[in-house]
Order: sequence, then structure tokens, then C-alpha cells
Amino acid sequence: MTTLDRPESEGELEVRAIAAERLTFFADAVIAIAVTLLALDLPVPAGDTNSAMLHSAFDHRDGYLAFCISFLVIASHWRGHHTVFRYVNRLDGHLTGLTIGWLFLQVVTPFATRVITGNGAFQFRFGFYSVVQIAALLLFALMSRRIERKNMFRPDTPPTIRANTFLRTAGLTGGFLLSIPLSFVTNYAYVCWIVAPMLTGFLRRRQDRHVG
Repeated sequence: MTTLDRPESEGELEVRAIAAERLTFFADAVIAIAVTLLALDLPVPAGDTNSAMLHSAFDHRDGYLAFCISFLVIASHWRGHHTVFRYVNRLDGHLTGLTIGWLFLQVVTPFATRVITGNGAFQFRFGFYSVVQIAALLLFALMSRRIERKNMFRPDTPPTIRANTFLRTAGLTGGFLLSIPLSFVTNYAYVCWIVAPMLTGFLRRRQDRHVG
């Protein structure tokens, strides 16, 4: 029996599991940094009176809305990652590289948020933000596929994880894709970003009840 063919010892399996756990902790830390960067860009209302403060806050409404949307977007990315990676018990270089790329796009999201709140060229700004999120979702889909193909899931992984992950990723990707052409028709195309996760969540719950 060659070295490649022999079963892994308990020690080797433990080392692999610890590596996967450390990557998950690193991802959590990067997500926290992305959210912090997002909050640092929040405009602060100015004024010497209550009325002036309220007026200033109203003037910055687009920035506050963009913050809320981006916070939910990043949280959605993190939730999907957390759901999958808590059942991952080993890594390879390819999966680690995909994860690093995915994390890079999470850190780019605060910058994309600043871009989308700028003045003029709305379709370009909106499209740039959407493309960043689509790229992150596609990388996550590749990560999930790699995990499944290389059998990196723990034996006790729920059977619904794979189907739910596919449904969530496909739904969110479709929402961001659809929003790009809609941005040429209306400035409220971001509603697709809100409706898509709500719809996929509803479909996942129906699927879980059906499986149960």
C-alpha cells in the first residue's frame, strides 16, 4: 500500500479538521472587518438644531439605505458560508484559494457601496456593485462544488445542505443579474436584491418541509 492509498490516521484527520476550522475563523474575522469598513463610511448628520440635524440626516438617506442593504448583503454571504463550512472537515489548496477570493470581494463591498452612492452614472455604479456580488456568489458556488466533489463534508452533514445552498446561490445570483438591466428603467432596481433572498428563503422552507 502506498502513502497515498493508506487510510489517514486520527492525528492526520484532526490536523485537517483544525485547518478547516482556522479558515472559518479567518473568514469570520474578515467579514467583521468588512462590516466595520462599511460602518466607518456612514455619514454623520450635522447641524446646531434638532431641525438641522434631521434635515442633514434626510439628505444622507441614500447613504444610510446603502449601508443597510450592504450590511444585509454581507450578512447573507456570511450566513451561506457559515452554513456550509461548519460541516467541512478538511481543505485543499484550491478551496483555500477560492475562499480567499471570496473574502476579497467581501472587503471590496464597502468600496462598492461608496461607489453606488455617488452622483451621476447611476447604471455604471449600480452595475459595478451588482457584478461584485455576482462574482462573490459564483466563487461561493465553486467553493460548494469543490467541497462536494472532494468529499470534504462531515459524515453527519444534513442532506438538505447541498440543495439549499444551490437554491440560495442561484436565487441571489438571479436577483443581482436581473437588477442590472432593470437599473436602466428605474432607480429602484435594488428591490430585486431584497425580493430574491425572501423568495429563496420561502422556497427553502417549503423544500425542507417536503423532505421532512
